[in-house]
Formats: sequence, C-alpha cells, structure tokens
Amino acid sequence: MEMFYIFAGITILGLIAYGLQIWAVRSTLRTGKGRGIGKDLPFPLPLPAVSILKPLKGLDDNLFDNLASFCTQDYPEYEIIFSLQDHNDPAYKVARKIKDKYHEKNISIIVEKCDVGLNPKVNNLMSAYKVSQYEHILISDSNVMVDKDYLKEIVKHMKEDVGLVSNVIRGIGGSTIGSIFENLHLNTFILGSVCFLDKFLKMPCVVGKSMLMRKNDLEAIGGFKAVKDVLAEDYVIGERIHKMGKKVVLSNYAINNVNEYWGIRRFLNRHTRWGKLRWRLGGIKYISELIGNPVFMSFIPMMLWEISRTTVSFALFVSLIKVIGDLYLGKITDSDSNPMVYLLSPVKDMIIGLIWFVPILSNTVVWRGNRYIIGRDSMLSPCPETGMWAWRYRIVDAIKARIA
Repeated sequence: MEMFYIFAGITILGLIAYGLQIWAVRSTLRTGKGRGIGKDLPFPLPLPAVSILKPLKGLDDNLFDNLASFCTQDYPEYEIIFSLQDHNDPAYKVARKIKDKYHEKNISIIVEKCDVGLNPKVNNLMSAYKVSQYEHILISDSNVMVDKDYLKEIVKHMKEDVGLVSNVIRGIGGSTIGSIFENLHLNTFILGSVCFLDKFLKMPCVVGKSMLMRKNDLEAIGGFKAVKDVLAEDYVIGERIHKMGKKVVLSNYAINNVNEYWGIRRFLNRHTRWGKLRWRLGGIKYISELIGNPVFMSFIPMMLWEISRTTVSFALFVSLIKVIGDLYLGKITDSDSNPMVYLLSPVKDMIIGLIWFVPILSNTVVWRGNRYIIGRDSMLSPCPETGMWAWRYRIVDAIKARIA
C-alpha cells in the first residue's frame, strides 16, 4: 500500500493545481459571463487601423461562418487578407464567396507558393504580411469565430508598453467523439494552464488563434523569418517580445474555436504533436503536466499493482471531482457542450495521460504530409528519407498503424 499512498499524494497535489487553474480562469473571466469581457478598459482614441491576416489551408469546420464573423466587426477601419498556397485549395472557393458577399469590405485574397521555411503556417503568413497596409497586425486562425466587438475588445489592451495581445479560447461545437474530446481539453487543460501561467507565474503563453501586435515589434525580433522553421511559432513570438521588454497581455475576451466533426485519430495526432512541442519547449517542466493530470495519476495504482476497493474508490472519487470541476469550467466559460458530455472528461484525461509518454520516445512529427525532427525550442529540421534513422521511423509508423 506504500506505493498507493505515494500516488495518492501526487494525485492530491494535482487536484490542488487543478483547483488553482479553476480559480485562475474564474478570476480572468470574473465579469464576462462567458464572453470573457472583464475590466471596463477605455477604448484608445482614435482606434488604430488593423490588418487581419488569415492563413487558410483546407476546409475547417464551419469555415464560411468563421470567416464571415470577421467581416461584421463594429470597427471603423480594418482589412482582411486571406492567404493560401494554391488555387486548388478548397478554402479558396470559400474565401471567394466571402469576398463576393462582403464586397464593401476591404478583403484581399493572396495565392502565392511560399516555401521559405518548414512551418507552413508561417509561409502563409509571410505572403499576407508583405501586402498588409497597417501597422497593427492581427493573426487569426481559420477555425476561429468571433463576435462583432472582438476587434474593439482586443485593441483595448494595446498600450504603448504592450507588445502582443492574445485571447482566452473556448472550444465550441462537438458532434463527434474526437471534437468532444478536443473541446473538453480546450475548455479545461488548455484554458486552465494559460490562465494559471498568466495569473500566478506571470509567464506569457501565447496561443496563435488570436495574436495582435505591431509590425515594429515583430520586426524587432526578426519578423516571421525568425520563426519560419519553428513549430511553436506563436509561443516563440510571444516569448521573444516579452524578453524584448514589452508586455504580453492575455485578453479576457473569449473567442470561439470551432471543432465540430473531428475523428478520434485527428485528436490523437494533434495532441501527440502538441505534447512533443511542449516537451521540447519545457524540458523537465513537462513532468508537471503528468502530475497535473489527477485522473490519470489516480488510476496508476490499479494499472501497475492491484485492483482493490481502496484503489477503485479513490480513482472514482478523483474522477467525480474532475467531472464536477470541468462542468463548472464549462458553465463559467459559457460552453455550448451538453452537461452529460462532461462524464467523458475522465476518459479524455486517461487518453491524454497515455499520450504524455509519446514525446519522450519520439522526436518527429508529421505535419501536412511532411516529417520533421523537432529540436530544442521546437526548431524543425527535415527528417532523413534514407539511412538507419529513416528505418526507425518507418518501423514506429508501422507499429502505430497496427495499433490504430
């Protein structure tokens, strides 16, 4: 029973950390009631013109409505730049429909093959950045949907000493098991971690769904070329701007990340990639993610030693606490998930716990058909196609395919 008590103690530490995450989220969204609008900050006058850079690739869930939400902003002057690599990309037709519907808006569509770096999103952004008109640029992913006040609310935080503003993110939708798991993870672990780091540790943790900055500050850290071969370009940009002496602010105005029809494989692939990314960025600190998963830690005694009334009761008790906590987070973030969905939270946490070990065993990632080796600070390098290393990756892929 000694090992049980050790893991029970670690689990309790995880529950305490989880409680602090809930506190951080509640504090961040304290007056927003789901929209995430907190302090009544004054609008800067005049409102600065903004260039919205929208890199597109493929058909994300709800793509038309996502893009359309940026065309109805209650904001005096802004432009939207859709950037793609290929006219045959199905997202191109959607972008054309948006431009035709909102012909009165300042919308550009840039189709340019750019392979300067290994990060395809950055390649897309570089094409849009070149033609952007305004000093303030806003990077926004194609699976993001916002309200009409979004631009006003994010610009509120852009003071002279602020170099970058990002937003808290809320997952919505969820018609398949993969998308349900994704939204549960976004609205609990991701949201909780970002708010916890911001509130208690004062550490910027930028998620690239929404990033507002000035061109001068971006150029001061080397521009997009400085992160062209980086997997976590959003995090690195935020970190470098912070080191430059500028503030990185987390806006409490929640934006929607739409995930509707994900398969379970997509969920697994995404979080395996994110796990590898965080392992390369955080190093030994990556262990905190395992300790911070109380459900997984509570089940370890059963998996490695014995199934008894004590171990089963403890795991079920921890799972119940996690379900209640996740349900509360869903309520304060105004998530659209059915309350019954939160019964799947422990299942999701068990899967995430198993995924945690993958980055320690593998340092490669397949992204949009290409395999890369992830190095320090998530630097990418091409994976060799021949030789001993190539055979190693092929064997691993074959094993993964059999298991799947």
